[in-house]
Amino acid sequence: MIDKIIIAEDHEFTNLSVQKTIEDLKIRHYDYTFYCDDAYTKIKLAKEKGQPYDLLITDLSFEADETVQTINNGFDLMEAVRKVQPAIMILVLSAENHPATIDKLYKTFRIDAYVRKARHDARELKLAMEALSKGQQYVPMAIAQRIKQQNTFEFTEFDVQVIRLLSRGCPQNEIPGYLQHNNIHPSSLSSIEKRLKQIRDQLSFTKNEQLVLFCKDAGVL
Repeated sequence: MIDKIIIAEDHEFTNLSVQKTIEDLKIRHYDYTFYCDDAYTKIKLAKEKGQPYDLLITDLSFEADETVQTINNGFDLMEAVRKVQPAIMILVLSAENHPATIDKLYKTFRIDAYVRKARHDARELKLAMEALSKGQQYVPMAIAQRIKQQNTFEFTEFDVQVIRLLSRGCPQNEIPGYLQHNNIHPSSLSSIEKRLKQIRDQLSFTKNEQLVLFCKDAGVL
């Protein structure tokens, strides 16, 4: 059961939209803040008073302004809050669409639900809230499928070698020379470009930079 919620979201329109969704679910006890420091302070004080929040809804990115903050993003907020109140439920509401990052949110930050800011996000938020109210973790079907797809993708030794070179700053058009020098095949630029495109398409990436970051996060490199 969820009775008390705190929202950390720096965009006023989104903040109001989340509040409306919460009210539609007949949850009346909620607070909201535009800053991570304020959210952390409210959670800490509520816990000390014996009136803890059941759920934290937070974005991942917060725009900097003239108000100096100690906690500058949702990742640091979640980490700080877990130390104060380990059992609090956390729902991340973000525009983040990188499966490796979202997977990390569940595995490393132990979030209970993720809702992407996109079309139909209000409906998705209600579904997430209903699942959490029943004590269930919520992973959107589309996100779960993409995470599964990426976790089951198998990189060949050739793939790893090429992506490792990219991660070291080697221009793509210079990779054939390195492969030829080390007697690695295939080594033509067209073969490299074709394979990288196949991997990006399979993992739903548009840039090599995204692929490199994913491989670093996933421990492939």
